[in-house]
Amino acid sequence: MPLQIIGAGFGRTGTTSLYMALGQLGFPCYHMFELVQNKANRPHLDFWRKVADTPAGTQHDWDTVFANYTAAVDNPACCVWQELLVANPDAKVILSLHPKGPEAWYQSAIETIYAPERMWQFRVLKIASPWARKFGDMVTKLVWQRSHQGTMADRAKAIAYYQDHIERVKSAVPGDRLLVFSADQGWEPLCRFLGLPLPAGAFPEANDRAFFKKNIAGMAMAAYGVLALAVLVAGGMLYGAARLAGVI
Repeated sequence: MPLQIIGAGFGRTGTTSLYMALGQLGFPCYHMFELVQNKANRPHLDFWRKVADTPAGTQHDWDTVFANYTAAVDNPACCVWQELLVANPDAKVILSLHPKGPEAWYQSAIETIYAPERMWQFRVLKIASPWARKFGDMVTKLVWQRSHQGTMADRAKAIAYYQDHIERVKSAVPGDRLLVFSADQGWEPLCRFLGLPLPAGAFPEANDRAFFKKNIAGMAMAAYGVLALAVLVAGGMLYGAARLAGVI
């Protein structure tokens, strides 16, 4: 099933609201949540690690992950929006932007999706958990190094790159196939772009910052648990060695 809609906007640009809205409009949509939370998609992580380990521009068997979807937004799909457009030349592109501008986008990203990159606790989890190690490796390479070109640690560079990205997408996609969109605009521009009637309900408003903060706190607690277990194991080994040596 070819993709009909490709999201070119970075993570934390209202992609969760857009993901929900597209689903309501009849476009099953791929999003990071589909990779992390959909158990049926657990094998997808190995696919995205392969994508991360190959040069930008490389084509892959995209049906491996998108077979059940007609739209894709957010990381990791937005990291390869250009490759997806080559593979799906008839698709429309949605460039999602943070409603409050580049500065607000950066603050949101640095406090949520980028936070694990700066956490020693997540490095502990990557040692203890094969899944966390694979996921962290993929995100670092594909999202932060390739898609954001290693700019996130420097606020000014990251914001400048965000703004440059907007211009790159505008230059690459014909105007009749591109929608520059922010979630606060609601249904009207999205439905007009897709040629669909307006739904009766309100546009989805996904306030998922609390979700990310909860996950970050959970990572920290899990890391402390791993360290505590390591201390207990090490203590037990030292005690056993001392018993064998006749020290105690």
